[in-house]
Amino acid sequence: MEKFPIVDTHVHLWHPEQLRYPWLAEAPALNRPYLLKDYIAASGELAIDSMVFVQCDTHPDDGLKETAWVTSLATTVAPRIQGIVAWAPLEEGKQVAPFIEKLAENPLVKGIRRLIQSESVDFCVQPDFVSGVQTLAQHKLSFDICIFHPQLANAIRLVAQCPNVQFVLDHIGKPDIKNQLFDPWQQEIRTLAEFPNVYCKISGLVTEADHGQWTPAHLQPYIEHVITCFGFDRVIYGSDWPVSTQATDYPRWVHTLQDAVSGCSPEEVRNLFHDNAIKCYRLPA
Repeated sequence: MEKFPIVDTHVHLWHPEQLRYPWLAEAPALNRPYLLKDYIAASGELAIDSMVFVQCDTHPDDGLKETAWVTSLATTVAPRIQGIVAWAPLEEGKQVAPFIEKLAENPLVKGIRRLIQSESVDFCVQPDFVSGVQTLAQHKLSFDICIFHPQLANAIRLVAQCPNVQFVLDHIGKPDIKNQLFDPWQQEIRTLAEFPNVYCKISGLVTEADHGQWTPAHLQPYIEHVITCFGFDRVIYGSDWPVSTQATDYPRWVHTLQDAVSGCSPEEVRNLFHDNAIKCYRLPA
């Protein structure tokens, strides 16, 4: 495989002995520490230039602690962590402003993620949540949209109300790859891509497929569709490690995505795996 620099825009690290993650009780395969040394071992010989840590849905009381923990890693033993997508209670509306201001003081914090996937379909269009997302613009923080595909229509409505906020759609909106369903996800992705302030993260596909039986052919139409809609200027690579370990090892996912774009130009491939991430998350070049 040709070596090329990779910016991994979707890395999770968690330490249940230090922070609380209520959801891990229902995910026994993931219910243990996943630390930097494990990520390094998993990525093997791949040339990972830098990483963006994405919040891991800790207990709300541990949200700021999680950011502080990852910041300490980045400044001591893990300089490859060059960005953090932190948690914030955006549903508090304009009242969340002091919380966001505190996060924005940390130069590693590039964006915010408040998980939507576990909430009701209309959660992200409630007025207070929309107001909370709108507060990010003044600090130039992006918002990662993490949803399941039935929530995509309302995610579009959220984006329409926040023209000054940069968005990143995680995991291509989590379509039902296992059952090879395309609609209405297919049309809704096309609509979302019409907003110039939205990037699409090509990550997490394998966990929406059949964990034990997926093949590259199952993923290819979904990959092609988001690239057609967003173009090679607004797609970015992410591993979704270690959640992805339920369905693949790290190199297999990279090889699968590289093969999916093998007919593209070196510049387009570099945009996907490296350059767009630098631009999207404002990372050091």
